[in-house]
Amino acid sequence: MSRVKLTDVAKLAGVSTKTVSNVVHNYQHVTPQMRSRVQEAIDLLGYKPNLTARRLVTGRTGMIALAFPETNHPYFSMIAAAIVNAAEDRGYRVLIEQTDSKVESEQAVLRDREAGLVDGVIFQPSRVTSLQISQLQRDTPLVLLGEAAIPLTVDHVMIDNVVAAKVATKHLIDLGCRRIAFLGAVDGDQGGATVRRLNGYQEALSEAGIVEDSELVLKVAYFAPEDAKESLVKAIRSGTKIDGILCRDDRFAVGALQALRQLGLESPEQVKVVGWDNSELSQYSNPSLTSIAPDMLELAKTAIGLLVDRIEGHKGVGRHRIVPFGLKIRESTAPKS
Repeated sequence: MSRVKLTDVAKLAGVSTKTVSNVVHNYQHVTPQMRSRVQEAIDLLGYKPNLTARRLVTGRTGMIALAFPETNHPYFSMIAAAIVNAAEDRGYRVLIEQTDSKVESEQAVLRDREAGLVDGVIFQPSRVTSLQISQLQRDTPLVLLGEAAIPLTVDHVMIDNVVAAKVATKHLIDLGCRRIAFLGAVDGDQGGATVRRLNGYQEALSEAGIVEDSELVLKVAYFAPEDAKESLVKAIRSGTKIDGILCRDDRFAVGALQALRQLGLESPEQVKVVGWDNSELSQYSNPSLTSIAPDMLELAKTAIGLLVDRIEGHKGVGRHRIVPFGLKIRESTAPKS
């Protein structure tokens, strides 16, 4: 059976091949009626775009890469889902790559490892420096996510982590907490997220006239919930008084809740807990977690928009975009009845 061609679809739909091409490439100026008419013909004939031919004609693959540290982290899973949907709206498919926070893997992303396979890359680094990014970046369009240092030449999307941490800490202060712990400072963490969240926590304490206690900034061995749990158990057993906790992410917050249960402490009655990311963990933990909620849809839409601009030829200095966030209040910070 011969391959269905663009001209076959055009003939069945009674339109030009250019119109069919516009629908296939998801160009926005096609009317809904015309799009429906062409899509019906595509479905009836089982037409599939010839990606090799498209690349020869346009120089593009219709694919972008999304690279981040780990696929099993709830935050990155949410980012991936949002970016896949936003990319589909612009006619792109997404290739996902896990870097495992390894310097060599992140450097490979910047050295155009995906060159020829994708038209652009969205990348959340955790190990490479701003200087390395500027030195290693090649020809493939690039948009960066996250809080690491970013070269002025590269587009970047993030939430304001300092402001978000201040909002979360102030929420705990407004509920009467005065011995608020930050969980936590991870050994060897070179990303910018923890530092910015710690800065926001410290600023909120200062503005409320609360003297910061270094014992309340809890050290954590790694990014796993069990490490957060171990750190909190150790701190409380050593005599550190805590009535509120700001956690660097929801996984740490779940670890904190387990630690409190192990120690016989009730949340929110004795210790109030705030997580970060508003993942499914926060909704289904016991108690459910109050959590900082980044606007994932806006983050994804913004990142895809910047990348497509670059793919389509936009030049110039890097654009820095800050997307909204909220504080989703749940049981873990319920006020005293």
